[in-house]
Amino acid sequence: MENVREIEEEGRNLVGIIPVAGHESFDFDQPWPDCMMPIGPNYNLIEAAVVECAWAGCKSIWIVVNGDFAPVVRKRLGDWCGDPVWAHRTFDRNIGVSKRRIPIYYVGVNPKDRYKRDCTAWSVIHGALTAFKTLQAISTWMIPSKYYVSFPHGFFPAWQLRDHRKIINSKKNCYITHTGVSVLDNNFTSFTFGKDEWLKFRRIIRTGTGRKVPGSLWSDDILLDPSEMWSARWFGVDKVFEPLNLEEAHEIPVENYFNLRSWDEYRDFLCASRSIVIRRPTKSILLGSRSNRVSVDYLDSDEGQT
Repeated sequence: MENVREIEEEGRNLVGIIPVAGHESFDFDQPWPDCMMPIGPNYNLIEAAVVECAWAGCKSIWIVVNGDFAPVVRKRLGDWCGDPVWAHRTFDRNIGVSKRRIPIYYVGVNPKDRYKRDCTAWSVIHGALTAFKTLQAISTWMIPSKYYVSFPHGFFPAWQLRDHRKIINSKKNCYITHTGVSVLDNNFTSFTFGKDEWLKFRRIIRTGTGRKVPGSLWSDDILLDPSEMWSARWFGVDKVFEPLNLEEAHEIPVENYFNLRSWDEYRDFLCASRSIVIRRPTKSILLGSRSNRVSVDYLDSDEGQT
């Protein structure tokens, strides 16, 4: 039975979702994306979110970021990262073979959804849907079994997930807490969800207003006030993810968690981080490598040659 259980766990596909795109405005006012605020020497928020997904045991990571910031983020992260559990197996005879690489994909929010319902929660929903459609088209064996959400504006030392890695990859949902607060308290703490929860999240997003007064017919030319249109873009994570049943989920308490959604919270983090050692992971985890192009037009390179 133990062997069967190990085979089932190995066959499960945990997908990491990192929502960068969203209609929330943070007051950092820097020339680079807010998700790239530094938290240590040569180490920033988006890299910490990727490392967290790697520690959780995700087999692929999907970053939801729009096209204006995607090139900058991809240049920093690359297309692969290493699994930290398999990165330092010094007694392994085949270290190069045992190391596992986790692919990183970049997804943009559809133009029809921008400035209409593109909140942070919608980035999670859209990223999970894109990952499901893409992996399902490749093979039924690659269909995601669970989705692990890591917010770049919520940080904690990700090595604390090492002991919970097996249960995170199980059928049971998990959620991160710090001093008893979770994502349902409007904190950017991580959690997992499945397809049933995804449907409930989308229903809540669809309760947002559109251009016309709710209940009116399409033939009625009754428009809402511009400030009341597309209300879903202002939905918080506590509202959209309210269907999460935390009573039946596994709680993972962590230490040294920080919300980094404003300059005041970022300043508090800098003051508190003096007692915390935050270092950039080794090159075996944050690889920074990019995939080669699938094909190159050789005629362009051989132009003028006979």
